[in-house]
Amino acid sequence: MRDTKHLEKHSNKVAESKKEKSLFRNLRKEVEAGAHGTLDYTIKEGINKNKIADDKILKSKK
Repeated sequence: MRDTKHLEKHSNKVAESKKEKSLFRNLRKEVEAGAHGTLDYTIKEGINKNKIADDKILKSKK
């Protein structure tokens, strides 16, 4: 009897975690690429004026 209780408890725990993971995957919302001007930002002042900000220009990003 003791073994079946542990096996049932474990199988319920596994089933619950599997259901939770699938809900998390299905209900997660995607982010919008480039929202709020984060993609292809154009520099407006300085030496790099009118260039698109990327890894070559932004030295602080490593």
